[in-house]
Amino acid sequence: FTVQKEPTLLARVNNAYLYKKDIKLVLPETYTKEDSILLVNNYINNWATNQLLTDQAKINLPQSQLKKFTKLIEDYKKQLYTEAYKDVLISKQLDTLVTTQEIEAYYDNNKQNFKLNQDLIKLRYIYFANSNIHQEKLEKAFKNYKEEDVAYLKHESLKYISYSLDDSLWISKKTIAEKIPPLSSKTIDEKLKKGKYLQLEDSLGVFLIKINDIRRVNETAPLTYVVPTVKQIILNKRKLEFSKKLEKEIREDALKNKKFEIY
Repeated sequence: FTVQKEPTLLARVNNAYLYKKDIKLVLPETYTKEDSILLVNNYINNWATNQLLTDQAKINLPQSQLKKFTKLIEDYKKQLYTEAYKDVLISKQLDTLVTTQEIEAYYDNNKQNFKLNQDLIKLRYIYFANSNIHQEKLEKAFKNYKEEDVAYLKHESLKYISYSLDDSLWISKKTIAEKIPPLSSKTIDEKLKKGKYLQLEDSLGVFLIKINDIRRVNETAPLTYVVPTVKQIILNKRKLEFSKKLEKEIREDALKNKKFEIY
């Protein structure tokens, strides 16, 4: 038969013991010998301090308070077990597919809950150096923006300092000010108008900007912008409904099998 090796004891405080196997759980995956000694010593000291304080608390705190803490600990332990178990069942059984129709229906029925707290803008821009010899051609293609123009602008993209040609995405005003410094927070409101074309310069180069659309603060957020939020709301509702159904089924099954009785 195999002889079980006694666990290595590191410290004791009254009737509580700390073993080497407990320490392994807190050590990082990669560490030097010096680091491990420091970490272990700190852990032992912290463990001992907490244990001593806990023991003193159990002796000196009123019994009524200790009973309250004991109940809180038991309730929290039950909650951890039940939530972990429900999460396992939910991850296995919950339908996480949210259709476009579901998202659109929820959005249409709850538009009042999707008011913007910041301006959103759709735009495209390119930012190239002052020395770019194709500036006029770039400007013409950027303004016309037909299929062949888009192809040309994308072909030249390696020569840009930065750019974004997808003007179907909603971007916050703050993000735009960060990406396009000439649009400072002081001037951005007067310059950003729907359909407006802008040509701005800084010390490094030239920005060509075309505003496609704007949504202002307190207007309804566009659906494309809130799709992730709506999807998460729908999933959370499903989880809540699944959880309630699960709890009901567990109670009914326990009643049926005489595991749960109400007197």
